[in-house]
Amino acid sequence: MGTDTTATPSATQPLSDLPADASPYTTERTVRTGDVDNNQRLRLDGIARYLQDIGTDNLAALDATGTDPLWIVRRTVIDVHRPARYPQHLRLRRWCDALSTRWANIRVRMDEIEPDGEGALIDTAGFWIDISPTSGAPTRISDPLFERMARHAHDTRLRWRAWLSPDADGTDHAAPFPLRVTDIDPFDHVNNATYWHGVEEHLAERSDLQDGPYRAVVEHLRPVVAGDELTIRTRHEDDALSLWFTVGDEVRAVARVARATVTKVPTPGKSGIATPSGNGSEHLRWDA
Repeated sequence: MGTDTTATPSATQPLSDLPADASPYTTERTVRTGDVDNNQRLRLDGIARYLQDIGTDNLAALDATGTDPLWIVRRTVIDVHRPARYPQHLRLRRWCDALSTRWANIRVRMDEIEPDGEGALIDTAGFWIDISPTSGAPTRISDPLFERMARHAHDTRLRWRAWLSPDADGTDHAAPFPLRVTDIDPFDHVNNATYWHGVEEHLAERSDLQDGPYRAVVEHLRPVVAGDELTIRTRHEDDALSLWFTVGDEVRAVARVARATVTKVPTPGKSGIATPSGNGSEHLRWDA
């Protein structure tokens, strides 16, 4: 898949909402101490693990673990409208909003419904690629799973378009990020959640970005494998933090955390989903 940094959709556009007639896969999760920081905020790497777990559970519920057992993520988008905190109990809803024959854009909404409408609210999107367990290459989604995934999809000819620039020029800091054996997944790649460990390491310096609303994105360009000497290069801006995960001079992944501009729109939420605001939806612009 080629890289196209100019085409839409882009890193500033809102995520699509759940269709009014949808019935997403739903589960629940309690925020535990192992996934929060010292302010009890659910960390981004914790969110990434929740996304991996619900994906596995969803495949099992659809009897697809035999036909489509392996998936890798190319991009993860996490929109933190209101942070989740220990020990909140979250509802997770998962659906596919766009796909092609070998990959899909999967949405997961995490929320805690409270009477005042001010509970935790996190929206996510993952560009997931179906991988053949025999060849290790992208493979066609099985027909039964494709049919189930396409029920709520607005696009069945999804193409990859990069959102973030791989150009690491102008960074203001570089630091080694040593890998551990526990960072390696069954593909012999660094696990997706490990990149979010790196983001959190530098986000800790930016308390101004942590309370939300903010958008965090990680895009994977090439795998990082065991034995690689990984360096994270960063650039700090007033309303954003950009990171490049590099091995030597080669950029392997790009990440960005940016504060959102919120515009309230006095219209009801769709399909009974808790909206970012109790009295209407909030349109978030990710312009930072």
